[in-house]
Amino acid sequence: MPEVDIEIGGRIFQVACQTGEEHFLQSAAKLLDNEASVLADQIGRMPESRMLLMAGLMLADKTAGLEEELRSAEEKLHALQRDNMSLKDAPAERVEVAVIPNSVTDSFAEIAARAESLAESLKTNAV
Repeated sequence: MPEVDIEIGGRIFQVACQTGEEHFLQSAAKLLDNEASVLADQIGRMPESRMLLMAGLMLADKTAGLEEELRSAEEKLHALQRDNMSLKDAPAERVEVAVIPNSVTDSFAEIAARAESLAESLKTNAV
């Protein structure tokens, strides 16, 4: 079992971990060190146990906030998925397009022909 030296709040700790998990331990230690640094900047020097406790609590608070955001996002996702499924399951809306009967189009063609004929006769008589 490998032992890794980590630095938190300017102090070195030797911690054992499973083989292959060294990188994860270093990442977790970096998060804790960031919180400890904030505490050291705000409060100054404090006992090691109190610094670790406060830094851990600050990380736990951030984690709780992120978990709440995640839960909210998951609820929104599920609601959108339900809406999507209900739209997929809903019958397609029927759209009817009016069909113009042939008699009407024939009448329009006849009216157009008469109008052209009248225009041609007016043009001929005017000249």
